[in-house]
Amino acid sequence: MYLACGSTDMRKSIDGLAALIKNGFDLDPFSPALFVFCNRQRDKLKILYGEHNGFWLYYRRRERGTFRWPTDENAAPLNITRRQLRWLHE
Repeated sequence: MYLACGSTDMRKSIDGLAALIKNGFDLDPFSPALFVFCNRQRDKLKILYGEHNGFWLYYRRRERGTFRWPTDENAAPLNITRRQLRWLHE
C-alpha cells in the first residue's frame, strides 16, 4: 500500500491516477498494491487498486474534520500497512 504525500488533484480519474503512479512514482499501477491519494483540504481520499483486467477506485469524503496527511509534495510515496491506513481514516 502506497500513500502519495502532499495533495493530489481529485479531478483525476482512474487513468490520471494510473499515469501519476507510473510516471510520477515509477511504480506499476497493476501491481498488487493500493495507492492512496488525498486532496489539498485533506477531506477527500481516493484509493486506486489495479487488477489484471481493470481498476477499482474507492472514494471517501469526510463531512467533518480532516485526514492526517504528510504534506511534503516532493517526497516519495510512503509504503504503509493497512493498520496505518485505518489510523488515517480515524
